[in-house]
Amino acid sequence: MSDLSGCGEGSSPITDRLGFAELLRRHRRAANLTLEQLAEASGVSVRTLSDMERGRSRGPQHRTVIALAKALALAEEASDQLVQLARDGRLRTHWTRPTGLCNLPRSVDDFTGRTAELDWIDDLVRTGDSPGTAGVGLVTGPAGLGKTTFVVRAAHVLRPEFPDGVLFLDLFGMSPQPLAVDEALALLLRALDTAERQIPHDVPGRASLYRALMGDKRVLVVLDNAASEEQVRPLLPGPGGVRALVTSRRLLAGLEGVRRLSLTPLSLVESADLLTGIVGESSTSDQKTAFTALAGLCGGLPLALRIIGNRLVSRPEWSAAELASRLAGEERRLHHFRAGDLKIANAFGMSYGQLPATAQKVFRRLALVPGRGFDATLAAVVGELPIEDAWDALDELVDLGLLQDSTSGRYRFHDLVRLFARERLDADDTDAERDTISETLMSWLLRMATTAGRWFEPAYGPANRADADLAELSSPEEADRWLRVNVDNWLGALRYAARSAQHARVLDGAESMHWFSDRWVHAPHWHEVFTLGAEAAAALGDLAQQATQLNYLAWVHLVPPYDPEAALRSVAQALDLATRSGTTAQIAWAHQYSAAAYRLLGRLDEAIGSASLAAQMFKAIGDMDAYGPCLDNVGDCLVEAGRYDEALEQYLKSHELTSTEGSGMTPSIAVLLRPYSLARVGECLRLLGRQAEAITALTEATALMDQSQVSNFRGGRALEGLGALLAEEGRTEESRRAYERAAEVFEEIGDAEASSRCRDLTTATR
Repeated sequence: MSDLSGCGEGSSPITDRLGFAELLRRHRRAANLTLEQLAEASGVSVRTLSDMERGRSRGPQHRTVIALAKALALAEEASDQLVQLARDGRLRTHWTRPTGLCNLPRSVDDFTGRTAELDWIDDLVRTGDSPGTAGVGLVTGPAGLGKTTFVVRAAHVLRPEFPDGVLFLDLFGMSPQPLAVDEALALLLRALDTAERQIPHDVPGRASLYRALMGDKRVLVVLDNAASEEQVRPLLPGPGGVRALVTSRRLLAGLEGVRRLSLTPLSLVESADLLTGIVGESSTSDQKTAFTALAGLCGGLPLALRIIGNRLVSRPEWSAAELASRLAGEERRLHHFRAGDLKIANAFGMSYGQLPATAQKVFRRLALVPGRGFDATLAAVVGELPIEDAWDALDELVDLGLLQDSTSGRYRFHDLVRLFARERLDADDTDAERDTISETLMSWLLRMATTAGRWFEPAYGPANRADADLAELSSPEEADRWLRVNVDNWLGALRYAARSAQHARVLDGAESMHWFSDRWVHAPHWHEVFTLGAEAAAALGDLAQQATQLNYLAWVHLVPPYDPEAALRSVAQALDLATRSGTTAQIAWAHQYSAAAYRLLGRLDEAIGSASLAAQMFKAIGDMDAYGPCLDNVGDCLVEAGRYDEALEQYLKSHELTSTEGSGMTPSIAVLLRPYSLARVGECLRLLGRQAEAITALTEATALMDQSQVSNFRGGRALEGLGALLAEEGRTEESRRAYERAAEVFEEIGDAEASSRCRDLTTATR
């Protein structure tokens, strides 16, 4: 016989207040039965029992309850109590409350997407009363992401799971005066049919009564637009069958015991589907491309999509293509995101209004950053703040959803939020203030890039000459990373300086990228960088520097996809300028790049002659950093001519320079060039039929390339050649790994054809 305390010979005040679900669960546990054992003993399925104990089936049939009471061996009084609770549940299929209090808003008919997120809420509802889980879901995200629409939709879908009702309360978290906790509790208590005279006057009393009334009910509480943890905590129900969904623009990081869901923008496909749902299928048959363009301009924000959709519906004479054209220009784009009382700038403005003055200033000035990403150091520059204060401002912006952050410590705007920040900058800062901060920002970025680039220049290296206000870069690796992650920012600063006729600053920036560009060969911006450098040198009347930048441009044209004719045009100009200015090194570089262009054009005699001349000139002036690559270039030309023994001799000389201490080559450049000279040795040995030596050389070369973490077409070719050699030797597994790595390298540099070829070879070696 079950020996549940208080449920046998008599009942206690505690068990009198228990609901059917809790009482059944207590009886089962007192009898030491699992769900499966009780199901077998009673003939009631495990699923039905689980639903009863979770409160989903609050009024089971009389015969079912009698079967359970017998299986549990309950005393007569305990059995009668269980039967009565089940009868009460059947009579009260929906718990009534005064109408008009905390009613759930209607759900939109064209709700689209969020399938995974709806599954998350369904899981919350089903598992929230399990040990170690929370029955409270916190949904956060920036303005315009449709948090309210989403939870309202979920609440409507889940209505059948909550026979005692669904409560909805707007906490007005973004208003100047959020709903006070005592007022919120009073509203909830009235919705729970509490008489006015029974509502306590203090917050603790109201919260206690609220939880007591919820104790044995199956209710979903939706707390929308929360302002803070302090506002939410007293409104959260206790354990039992009640579930709560909370939405907030803020992260509410201090809220404990909740499960968190951060909404993200809709995908492009979902966005286009939502527009279609708003406007109607008939309107999209011949405008699919325009709808996709509009969806992209909305950045996945449901509010923006609804505004655009409503504008199209309310103006049937407009076409989607016409509206997409209007939105294309950034200057007026935000102006178009309004329809009646819906205006996306208002949504952003409510978050902006919550910020302290310092965070507001940082927010609007960050709109001046040229690229899409930035860090706290850059925020400190634009905000004219200490770094610690910049972190605080960024935390505020992320907390309100005005910035997106990442684990790497970088931040970015949503495109539409960035446009709003620009509007605030125009409205809140004077022209003089904007000009001053723009100059400060662009100067800082360009000086930072120049300092970072010079880490790789033989004449500079670690710089003690960096300006005091710049971020510290203590190693080549840090300089490399800064240049890569901030490329859009410093490139934007370079363009700004060019537009502002700051020719010396532009030239210094372009020149500092010379050796670094060899570490990032396939970056798409080198043509622009060195073009701006050449134009700046021309404006300054510096013939030698103009020749230098033109030679760099020739190099750009000699990286895949090749354009040897363009390279020769740049070289011709560079050679003329270098000759007129008497700059021997640039004359030699012009011959070096001419040789590479001639080789690509099949003009091998001219190629060998130019490459040999360049090597002689660099050796004569003692420039070993340039002499080594020239030897490789001579070897490349000889290979094309089929003169493999002579080519190997040149490659071995180059490899010796990069491998020998005291050769005269700058150590950092030797480290950069060593794997490529060794790879050429390996490739040439293969052509000479010296397979074993070729495998050894290429294996070492590719290992050095992996260590340097520099991906380029030379590395891909070396790995592909190694894969072929290993396959010929029957070393299938090693060959497959080499081809796989080659495919990855080619994919990283954007050579889809070579990547596909290597993946096919990988499959062929299985």
